[in-house]
Amino acid sequence: METRWRTKLIIGLILMSSCFYGINYLIFKDPPFMLRLVTLQLGFVPISVILITLFLNRLIANREKRIRLAKLNMVIGSFFSEVGTALLKSFSDFDPNRDRFSQELILTSQWSNQDFSKARKYVMTHDYSIQIQKDKLEELRNFLLGKRTFLLRLLENPNLFEHESFTDLLSAIFHLTEELAHRADVKELCSTDCQHLADDIKRAYALLFSEWLAYIQHLRDSYPYFYSLAIRTNPLNPEASPEVTQSL
Repeated sequence: METRWRTKLIIGLILMSSCFYGINYLIFKDPPFMLRLVTLQLGFVPISVILITLFLNRLIANREKRIRLAKLNMVIGSFFSEVGTALLKSFSDFDPNRDRFSQELILTSQWSNQDFSKARKYVMTHDYSIQIQKDKLEELRNFLLGKRTFLLRLLENPNLFEHESFTDLLSAIFHLTEELAHRADVKELCSTDCQHLADDIKRAYALLFSEWLAYIQHLRDSYPYFYSLAIRTNPLNPEASPEVTQSL
């Protein structure tokens, strides 16, 4: 259907151009001038292609990309405000190496790009061992089931298709939510099922940490006041407090 519409448009434009050239010939009867005019116009076509394709279209594409990224960062921000930050703290409760891990991720206002790069390398090499604690697993289940609708709405957001790693994170979290939803009583799970859930938590935990660091760095670069709040509510810092009691 779209090809047929384009064909009709091309034929229509060619006929329109032919009509104007025919009118010009009938009125002025000057074929040499028309030939010079057509030659000049054909000579300008490559320049027009360069101006439109290489410059104008690129400017428009860059502007649209900035708009899409801004919308995407708003979606990611809402995720961490509603789910991500609390979920990171909940996951870390299952991590036996949490204390040592947390020391590497105590954010400050002085963190540089090098600090974030170092933190990312540490996060990538961290041993995400998960030890299931059934009382905390029940808390995690209740929390995720309460956020189920919110997660579904995020997955339906078309802006997320351009952010593959964040989409993978949402899929991992939603899968964990579905797994927990199908357990009537997590306190009665056998050891094999606990290990299965531990693997699901581990997958989401690793992805969540990477996205959290990228989001925090974005806040530092674009929204210093949000970055300040992120420092004061760091889920890995046991001494974190939203109240401003000292210089960050």
